[in-house]
Amino acid sequence: MNTYRAILTLRSPLGTPLAGDTLFGQICHAVRETAGDIELRRLLAGYTQGSPWLVVSDGFPQGFLPRPTRPPLTQNKPEERKAAKGKRWIRLAAAASPLPVLLAAAQNDEDVYGKERVPVVSRAQHNTINRLTGTTGSGVFAPYTMPQTHYAAGQKIDLWCVLDETRCDAVALKERLSTIGAAGFGRDASIGLGKFDVEGLDAASFPAPARAQAHWTLAPCAPQGMGFDGTRSYWRVLTRFGRHGGALALSAHPFKNPVLLAAAGAIFAPNGGFSQRLFIGQGLTGVSAHTETVHQGYAPVVPLQLEAAP
Repeated sequence: MNTYRAILTLRSPLGTPLAGDTLFGQICHAVRETAGDIELRRLLAGYTQGSPWLVVSDGFPQGFLPRPTRPPLTQNKPEERKAAKGKRWIRLAAAASPLPVLLAAAQNDEDVYGKERVPVVSRAQHNTINRLTGTTGSGVFAPYTMPQTHYAAGQKIDLWCVLDETRCDAVALKERLSTIGAAGFGRDASIGLGKFDVEGLDAASFPAPARAQAHWTLAPCAPQGMGFDGTRSYWRVLTRFGRHGGALALSAHPFKNPVLLAAAGAIFAPNGGFSQRLFIGQGLTGVSAHTETVHQGYAPVVPLQLEAAP
């Protein structure tokens, strides 16, 4: 398996954040719709046994990674804690630095996007028409709002993919991402949200620290039972309330069971010696009434040095 970096150019607002596990699910639906069930089953063979064909990261501003999760050590004043919380991006070129240096160099949205290009979340009006009266009304027919995230025109996003080329090559992966970008990703794609172009997909790697000691995750993952040291690992719990797409969205059971994951930016240090890996986590099953459904509990990882050199 090898790591690839896809560069996406956003063409419309997003109704659903570019989360790695959600992206993986939509890629699987794209495979099923374009190549059929047999091809999807071939790709997913061994997925829940630690052998994924693809692991997808969250989407990040071009040239940046998510700030590693670590409790504040020095901020005592509320304004200092608030400022530190807003600094949620790390420059990719600095990824080989020790953790204390990374945290000190974290940047906020204005630093990363530019003051005039910071993404804005707005509420879009939606209506459900009662076909008997031809109007809206009360209850299920009452007007409602849904959030949309607006980016500056042409905003570029990095997407990190760990790919098993023996099952799917990079050209095919780029085509499937392009299919999703043309149709729209996530919620409200049918009314124009989630459109993007795939500008490139190339082999890539992360800067290597001098003494890597932990894994720094780039997507939500399920790290249970993998032998990590809880006293040196840090994560934020994320509850994913998933639902099916495609034809299964219209089935009798469109919703998945809630799944607890460690959010992107988590730090996991092994109990034993560190060995560099491209991804950690596991493929999850039993998340839906549709028994063949799987959920991405894997995440691409960056090697991380926890302490500065003595």
